[in-house]
Amino acid sequence: MDGEKGKTVCTSPVVQARVRAGMTVAELVEELGKAGAYNGGYLARATDICTEMFTDTETTRFLGLAGAMVPGGMGGIVEDLIRDGYVDVLVSTGANLTHDIIEAIGCHHYHGTEICDDDELYEEEINRIYDIYLPSDAFISFEEFMQETLGELTDGTTLSISGLLRHIGEHLDTGILAAAAEADIPIYCPAIQDSMIGLQYWLFGQTRKVTIDAFADMNGLMDTCFTAKKAGAFLIGGGVPKNYIFQSMLMTPNGFDYAVQLTGDRPDLGGLSGATLDEAKSWGKVTGEARAQTVYGDATINLPLIIAAVRERIEHA
Repeated sequence: MDGEKGKTVCTSPVVQARVRAGMTVAELVEELGKAGAYNGGYLARATDICTEMFTDTETTRFLGLAGAMVPGGMGGIVEDLIRDGYVDVLVSTGANLTHDIIEAIGCHHYHGTEICDDDELYEEEINRIYDIYLPSDAFISFEEFMQETLGELTDGTTLSISGLLRHIGEHLDTGILAAAAEADIPIYCPAIQDSMIGLQYWLFGQTRKVTIDAFADMNGLMDTCFTAKKAGAFLIGGGVPKNYIFQSMLMTPNGFDYAVQLTGDRPDLGGLSGATLDEAKSWGKVTGEARAQTVYGDATINLPLIIAAVRERIEHA
């Protein structure tokens, strides 16, 4: 800790973590916080920030979802956060929503291995996402569902992307899209063309005339940003969802008051997914007084730990 200018004062000692049988996730995170070093310390601080963000009734909470989170089994966590009222706006890649639909219509992703012959997998019509396998048959079921669901849209209709996703979610019983539709939470997907959903819409559009207005969502998004008393961002990965969430504040006099980012990317390569939250302050996307923390590492580890600890704290508050 810094003291007077030019001096460094050591006042906060590292406490050796104690791990015991039967301890809860929140207790484990507290021990990480006492140790306070490296990404264990970052995770503990991110948990503190998320707890405050989720319980601050004046805060509008944005969730960014990038990376192969649904194939990796993290979709249920996001679905539950939506159903339990911890998400006000979701921005996702089209890929995660595609895989959410695949799960919701009864298909599955399967455990596999990255040590394999990908040419052989191709011959067997199995698609690989690192160590997760997805048979091509799932995309046949996906196409049947999408064409039937899109087919219910009336020719001449103009929809926003979020409106299209709401329509799809209303035809599902489980998953992220279904939960958002039921909770009246908007899902924005600005790069939806870059997904199997986009390809299915293109196929549908060969014979039908339904227009998707790519800019229509900006009105609702900007209304949310201008009217938010406070704003918080929980970013799983980076990419388009992170930028879409952060840039939304640039037209307002506001910035994000809370920000937590889970990423495995490096900041020194200049990519947004690895860019620090301090860098976002230079743009005015995050306020100078914001509580912000990046946690580096695998989101399939850090996301469940943080959310489990936050939920435990809220339940026992």
